[in-house]
Amino acid sequence: MDLSELRAKIDDVDEQIVELYEKRMDISRQVAEYKIETGKKVFDRQREQEKLARLKSLTHNEFNSHGIVELFEQIMSMSRKLQYQLLIQRGSLGKLPFIGVDKLETKRARVVFQGAEGAYSQAAMIKYFGDEINSFHVETFRDAMSAIDEGSADFAVLPIENSTAGIVSEIYDLLVEFENYIVGEQIIKIEHCLLGVPGAELSDIRIVYSHPQSLMQSARFLADHNWRQISMQNNAFAARKVAEDGDKTQAAIAGEHAGEVYGLKILRKGVNHAGANSTRFIIVTNQKVFRKDAAKVSICFEVPHRSGSLYHMLSHFIYNNLNLTKIESRPIEDRSWEYRFFVDFEGNLADSAVKNALRGLRDEARNMKILGNY
Repeated sequence: MDLSELRAKIDDVDEQIVELYEKRMDISRQVAEYKIETGKKVFDRQREQEKLARLKSLTHNEFNSHGIVELFEQIMSMSRKLQYQLLIQRGSLGKLPFIGVDKLETKRARVVFQGAEGAYSQAAMIKYFGDEINSFHVETFRDAMSAIDEGSADFAVLPIENSTAGIVSEIYDLLVEFENYIVGEQIIKIEHCLLGVPGAELSDIRIVYSHPQSLMQSARFLADHNWRQISMQNNAFAARKVAEDGDKTQAAIAGEHAGEVYGLKILRKGVNHAGANSTRFIIVTNQKVFRKDAAKVSICFEVPHRSGSLYHMLSHFIYNNLNLTKIESRPIEDRSWEYRFFVDFEGNLADSAVKNALRGLRDEARNMKILGNY
């Protein structure tokens, strides 16, 4: 037979596969109807593993054996997704434990941020909540999370990602540890300034204080000067030290807002070499709420430590036509070489497609948690 005849035979087989696939999905629909009536779970891992083993035994070589497992994993996955969709449509999967609100209750709210007066976190807080707020600051991110958890604060403002330095990994870990949820975000453009005491000039400077990351981001500027560089816990702490010491030979690299707070002089603006440097801050609370106009969902989940697990989890977003905007991984404590995945995607918790994807993930993943909708 020539190539055209072989292709015709493949076309004929493919048409039969399509016909059989649609027949199978129709039966899956009937299975969903039965599960709605009886309250049975959609995902039965043991049943699927037994079925895959039986189908694998019907093949005649190792290559086909692997192929048939992969094929039927996909077919069964599509069947589950159809069943989840029907269960959602019938209201048989219940409601997500989050309440939609028209707006956040921020009047008379107490807001906490990490760092000192003048920190970028404070600037992000003011930009999000406005000037007339009741706020206080703490030394660590954990302290901020604990303040919400204990009820001494209603909201916390925390940096989660910088456009040049990447994620703040500690924040991801704390979101898993604490029962606190993201309800908003604020992006702040980062423009580091060299700040000195009033009357100081660039030629007076001998020592520069700042956070290690800010020193790194300003490396090109600092390379032109033979200054001693000293790391500080926070840029605002650096600015406060320079102001308190009142020494013309000292300078801090921090934001313009910190300079205003501590009465420092701007010796040079924009000393960080990345002009498009921004930090994304999240607004966190201990209430399971989301704005009805929220458009981004953040979740985290663990997957079984075996081949294809993450692929199958992500297929829930593909099938429900949800756009992923970010995926990160963090190692799981006390479990070597196993990871927890953090995913951001477009959508609202009231959307049926989002409910469908989350229900499938919850059944098939390990320890899935909704981190917020904002």
